[in-house]
Amino acid sequence: MKKWLYIVAPAVMLVVFTFFYFGQAKSLAQKELEDKAKIEEKRLEEEAKRAAIEEKARLDAAKRAEEREAEAAKKEADRVAKFLAEGAEIQQATDEYSTEADRYAKEISELEIRLDTLRKQKEDLNAQVLASAKRVEQAKIDKRNAEIEIQRKTEVMVNRAEASTLAQMPAPVTTGRR
Repeated sequence: MKKWLYIVAPAVMLVVFTFFYFGQAKSLAQKELEDKAKIEEKRLEEEAKRAAIEEKARLDAAKRAEEREAEAAKKEADRVAKFLAEGAEIQQATDEYSTEADRYAKEISELEIRLDTLRKQKEDLNAQVLASAKRVEQAKIDKRNAEIEIQRKTEVMVNRAEASTLAQMPAPVTTGRR
């Protein structure tokens, strides 16, 4: 067997492989470039879509932020208006109650003056009643003393009359009869 066949056959196969390889390598490189171009094109499309979506989201977020700010401003305005209305209502009620309190204070002072006057009249009346009662009791005492004095003088006169001989009864005359 010939040994050169061992070298020639692989060399021929290497040449055939190299021919097909470089031919195929060019088409593979071309295909790879086309794939890269498609991938780049898809990436650009996705970036454009993403940018459009982000722009839309940004505009939507800005719109919502404006709506929230407008709603917050409206709520704040409503709260301030409600606060001012309640403040005015409270002030009006305070003024009414102050006027009413002043009126009641004036009425109370008038009633206190009247009460003081009535108390003084009552004290004067009580003093008059006590003085009258004292005079009545003194008159009763004087009457009792006068009655006792009359009784004492009557007794003194009765005792003198009994002691007097003129006022004595003559002794009963006794006749023998019995």
